[in-house]
Amino acid sequence: MSPLETVAHPDKQSLAADSADRALTVLAEAQDERGEATVVLTGGTMGIAVLAALAASPRRDEVDWSRVNVWWSDERFVAGDSPERNCRQAEQAVGGALSLHPDRVHYMGSADDFASVDEAAQDYVRELGAAARAQGRTAGFPRFDLALLGLGPDGHVASLFPGRPHVHVQEATVLGVRDSPKPPPERVTMTLPMINGAERVWFLVAGADKADAVAAVRSAAPLDGTPGAGVRGTEETLLLATEDALGAS
Repeated sequence: MSPLETVAHPDKQSLAADSADRALTVLAEAQDERGEATVVLTGGTMGIAVLAALAASPRRDEVDWSRVNVWWSDERFVAGDSPERNCRQAEQAVGGALSLHPDRVHYMGSADDFASVDEAAQDYVRELGAAARAQGRTAGFPRFDLALLGLGPDGHVASLFPGRPHVHVQEATVLGVRDSPKPPPERVTMTLPMINGAERVWFLVAGADKADAVAAVRSAAPLDGTPGAGVRGTEETLLLATEDALGAS
């Protein structure tokens, strides 16, 4: 697992632009190496802002978007057309500017598709497993070149919240969450071991309200109180954060 590195930015705009630029480089290099690239997306203000910056970047055509595989680290278990869905917010941010292949975009199931959040989680496990087998992998999930994550003021990542048993699951899998302290209460989420299977994991964090959580992550605080402290990519772990989120005045 890689050490945590911090990259400071003066404001949200520069954070989004720099993160998008870095992501374009990672995805282009992955395609040069293997012919395809894979990214795990997140919701939240900064995650969506980075997607908008990707779509607006003059470098966006350096990546063949039809050969980019897209997964989500978590999703709200609500109706498929709900604006609360991370995937719907992502689609709005991109606005059709990236020519993604529909077969390569892997949505987590909605409440329209499945009777329970657990069924939606198991369906995603099956989909991840099928993609892994197609790559000849036995890990249960495909190769993730890059995973983007937010960080809540309470230290949560994806839908892994402090004090919840999901944080301590040792298996790289996908779980149903029924008691999220943030609405909506039902969600689908990857576990920490699956997120940590990504080669590069980047936190995208802005705002003074995140300063305590950022400090806890940087000090490797106990996992039960700060799930984000347990995040590490296999090759790189970056904390891309605004100065106020880092506690700078």
